[in-house]
Amino acid sequence: MILKDLERTAFQLLLNGDNMKKVMIAMSGGVDSAVTAHLIKNAGFDAIGATVSMFDRVDPRFASNPSNDIDDAKKVAQILGIEHYVYDYSKEFANTVIDDFISSYLSGSTPNPCIVCNKKIKFGKLLEAANDLGCSHIASGHYAIIEKDTNGRFLLKKGKDTKKDQAYVLWSLSQHQLGHTLLPLGEFSKDEVRKIAEEMGFVNSRKKESQDICFIPDGDYVSFLSRYTDMDFPCGNYIDTEGNILGKHMGAVRYTTGQRKGLGIALGQPMYVCGKDMKANTVTLGLESNLFSTSLNASNINFIAFEKLNSPIKLEAKIRYSHNTASATLEQTSENSFHLEFDSPQRAITKGQSVVLYDGDYVLGGGIID
Repeated sequence: MILKDLERTAFQLLLNGDNMKKVMIAMSGGVDSAVTAHLIKNAGFDAIGATVSMFDRVDPRFASNPSNDIDDAKKVAQILGIEHYVYDYSKEFANTVIDDFISSYLSGSTPNPCIVCNKKIKFGKLLEAANDLGCSHIASGHYAIIEKDTNGRFLLKKGKDTKKDQAYVLWSLSQHQLGHTLLPLGEFSKDEVRKIAEEMGFVNSRKKESQDICFIPDGDYVSFLSRYTDMDFPCGNYIDTEGNILGKHMGAVRYTTGQRKGLGIALGQPMYVCGKDMKANTVTLGLESNLFSTSLNASNINFIAFEKLNSPIKLEAKIRYSHNTASATLEQTSENSFHLEFDSPQRAITKGQSVVLYDGDYVLGGGIID
């Protein structure tokens, strides 16, 4: 039976830990967190479930219908016979994740709100709540692996399922957060997880995964920004790399670096967004060759494998979640910034995205692209 064979592998590291008696499972209502809860309980831990309400889904500023995520999480908790708590972090979520998302977009960046949410809410506020209930750890359904080296430092490693690996979105976690987090799905594939959920009779075993930002499920960022801020985003000028006016755009906030489709302008050859100036409300268009760069600077950095970098090192880096890693040289330039020089030009390095650093399967750290 697949369940028995895989559980031993998934918990080899966890069961060797110290003082991990009571664990809170972050239960989103999806299949991954449901199986995580089952694995934690089945391994002998005193398990409790918790679901976070991060925004008011009936608020007219959000384009979504009321969700049954909380109900699904409760049903799984009932099947497992564990306590289930619901925490309303909507104010904290608005003041951190949503405010950061909006300010980043309005400044011309393209942010990844999951990075902020993981740091501040899922592994921040929820970990505090877990501690208040006497839990030594929280568990999450992320497809990644946490290890501990011989010096006692916690390391972050890619998950077994390369298609589902989520180590990228966890680069900002601190040593304290990693040291109090369990990620049992790191040794599993998505198919194996769904099979376990079916065997357990979980209501969400075939629940569809969301591919969009949770608070913008329709993917229409501009409409969300308009609703949430009550701001208008006026038309402005497309310009070329020399500053010449090429035509009119529909508002600079609508465009991101590397974009080709949806420009609404014909120039006789393929043109791409190469940059934008939010104050001037201009969008710069250029050839695809204009998108390539060999270096970047990043701030708000976090190192996982070491505290700081005393001299440049060679490694691999990924400039967005869907991008392949590329060889580069890393140099820390200040306490909160680093410089990356790539061996070969990278396409559409985008301000606001996370650049994540790797040594093979291990995440060394990351930062936000300036």
